[in-house]
Amino acid sequence: MDTCYILPVEAEGLVQSLETFSLKEVGSERWFRQHAHIEKLNMQAILNASAMHDEFVKELLVSYGKIPILVHEMILVEVWKHKVFPILCQLEDFNPKNSFHLYMVIHHEATIINLLETIMYHKDSCEAAGDSVLDLVDYCHRKLILLASKATRDNPTGKAVESSTDLMEELQMQSAAQEFEISLKAVSVLRFITDHTESISVINRMLCIHNMPCVLVQLIDCSPWSRCKDGEVEKYINGRWQKIPVEDHLKMTKLDGQVWISLYNLLLKEDCQRKYDFNNFNKNQLLKLRGFMTEVLIDQLPNLVELQRFLAHLTVTDPAPPKIELILEQIPEIWNHIVRENSGKWKAIAKYQVKETFSPSDSELKLQAQRLNQVYNLDVMESLLPEKPKCASCGKEAAKRCSRCQGEWYCHRECQVKHWSKHKRACQLMAEVTEKIQRDLHVNS
Repeated sequence: MDTCYILPVEAEGLVQSLETFSLKEVGSERWFRQHAHIEKLNMQAILNASAMHDEFVKELLVSYGKIPILVHEMILVEVWKHKVFPILCQLEDFNPKNSFHLYMVIHHEATIINLLETIMYHKDSCEAAGDSVLDLVDYCHRKLILLASKATRDNPTGKAVESSTDLMEELQMQSAAQEFEISLKAVSVLRFITDHTESISVINRMLCIHNMPCVLVQLIDCSPWSRCKDGEVEKYINGRWQKIPVEDHLKMTKLDGQVWISLYNLLLKEDCQRKYDFNNFNKNQLLKLRGFMTEVLIDQLPNLVELQRFLAHLTVTDPAPPKIELILEQIPEIWNHIVRENSGKWKAIAKYQVKETFSPSDSELKLQAQRLNQVYNLDVMESLLPEKPKCASCGKEAAKRCSRCQGEWYCHRECQVKHWSKHKRACQLMAEVTEKIQRDLHVNS
């Protein structure tokens, strides 16, 4: 696999240029330029990690101290989606010609959590995140609570994305559907934090403020990445729901593994055991895990034997209450700062963005389209796939691509025709951008 999408010298320039934005600036031309930069860094980081060689994007983000900026920008868009986007959707005078510009803002959060998932595997990334790890823990907690409540699964709006004729309604549904993907990435990020952190404040936040062990038990119990559909078991693997053969029903997915490892770290590390309150409620919740710890599970993750022994011991003992320690504790600031700074201004920000940001001129649209055409290079996107493309209709290995949007794969023409009603809206959105790029380039030549 070619491991160079951008050269190290270009990556260095992109990393150095990363900066924080205000909520009002989200979606602006300058913000959009940084979005393209982060997309490039994300793709290169995935290529580096896949090749397990020279992870220069991670090294640059660490050495230039830019990981806190990534966390800030991710939470900034999260706040925007909660506070500003719903107002935008209700403004009567906002009738955008297309949804692409707004969709890229919604997509930005997913891009950054994907990049963080890639780089936080390494301890030095966790250390370089500094105090922003506390904000990242809070962020992961919000996403895991959504997962545990199944609020993100199976399009919580209850409507089919392709059936919507209203542009803003369609965007709302796309945003809701994307929350599931984002929340799954947060599971991995949390696991890496539990692997690496030695901060008393971070440990205290996970155990005492958010009671992460009980949240993780709930995730094991409800397994939101598994479902039964039409009498068949499906699991969410590599970005899509896949039918699982009977002989593989008990096979652990990557997400299952991340949750179990997080529990292992939070319950067995000495610092964690000293901080956690094993009261009756917490103890009873944790003991539910024993029912899931089968021989098949432990064969796949042998370290869980230690967790199994700990739980067996917990059934017959009452651990000592947590030690009360006087510590100078840090608290997360990013979400609260953004909300406090913009409190009471949400409608004003929405109206400003309608006028100045989300009604771009033809020349601005052209520039954005050209920039993103360079970022979303199809050859690069294919190299990022973890396995050969699968048919969007039946899930079999596919060799034919949708000729219009180039974004979906099929094994036979019959499957493409069958899937068209579901693919139509996404196809139109993606083709719209590609066709505009081609028109603009033709006019310019």
